[in-house]
Amino acid sequence: MSENIKLVKLVSGDMVVGKIDETGTKIIDPAAIQAMPTQQGGSQMVLLPFGYPFDQEMHGEIAMSNVLFEFKNCPEELKTKYIEAVTNISMSSGGLDLSGADNSGSGGLNLV
Repeated sequence: MSENIKLVKLVSGDMVVGKIDETGTKIIDPAAIQAMPTQQGGSQMVLLPFGYPFDQEMHGEIAMSNVLFEFKNCPEELKTKYIEAVTNISMSSGGLDLSGADNSGSGGLNLV
């Protein structure tokens, strides 16, 4: 499933991650990526439904004719977070973190 997940920039300037359909003509279930400031003065990346705030779920389509740039690589962590958001299924890393550190936000990707 993650093979057809792409990260693109639209002609509007929006950064979007989504599934490319079989014909390669549209992005299905798009999610917008936005930078949000943190209380510590930094920023984190937030994954939102493209139609947010009017749509609370990731669904819909965007024609590939609206894509200005397709990134060569989509980070695996972003793909994982996207799959979790679309399916509502948490994807386990397969191991226990015994370091005592809380990695909930690892890589700065959070879902809203």
